[in-house]
Amino acid sequence: QSGARINISEGSCPERIVTITGPTDAIFKAFSMIALKFEEDINASMTNSSVTSKPPVTLRLVVPASQCGSLIGKGGSKIKEIRESTGAQVQVAGDMLPNSTERAVTISGTPDAIIQCVKQICVVMLESPPKGATIPYRPKPASAPIIFAGGQAFTIQGQYAIPHPDLTKLHQLAMQHPPFTPLGQTTPGFPGLDATTPTSSHELTIPNDLIGCIIGRQGSKINEIRQMSGAQIKIANATEGSAERQVTITGSPANISLAQYLINAR
Repeated sequence: QSGARINISEGSCPERIVTITGPTDAIFKAFSMIALKFEEDINASMTNSSVTSKPPVTLRLVVPASQCGSLIGKGGSKIKEIRESTGAQVQVAGDMLPNSTERAVTISGTPDAIIQCVKQICVVMLESPPKGATIPYRPKPASAPIIFAGGQAFTIQGQYAIPHPDLTKLHQLAMQHPPFTPLGQTTPGFPGLDATTPTSSHELTIPNDLIGCIIGRQGSKINEIRQMSGAQIKIANATEGSAERQVTITGSPANISLAQYLINAR
């Protein structure tokens, strides 16, 4: 009906990307139909619920980071103007989406406000095209969910629950201990992670753009991971020309797998 080309990414992921291509009027028509469809869903879900206030329609747009500056404007002037003239809420994410050079722009409001907002965003995107190559965001398939039952951890694979001893140990430790001692106090070794087991070391490479979330503010996260896992974790300095950092984890096999699990979770 809109005359736009619409492509939807494959369905094995928790999120899917809908790409709408065409002349601007076809894009607005498609967006208005999507916004109205979302509003129908909200109305339908409210008919037999006790919620009284109606939530706004919310869309997340995926925009090349190189165009976000124009969208925000000098000192936030452009985004403020869009908010005020359309009545929609607009937020540009501070970080890029995983493994991409794109950012999420969340817009919410009435379908009408959203359509007006998309119009203004399209104008900005036409006026200032992306600079350089864009690495598109591709959602990753959901990792196997983890279930804790009866003090044991299981990962779900297909229709079976597979016991996971390392996670079981983590779960039991979490139940026994107050989560983290204040930094600067030494933690007693966790029971069950026996200091006499042979130590080994394991190396990981982590992309530069993700290392910050593992280190945390002033090293808070990496210290937390060191304390919880009981492993020693060394992060190599950035080497010029490399997009990755080397991380070395040393400890017993249980310490290492726990540290790896915590790093992956971050």
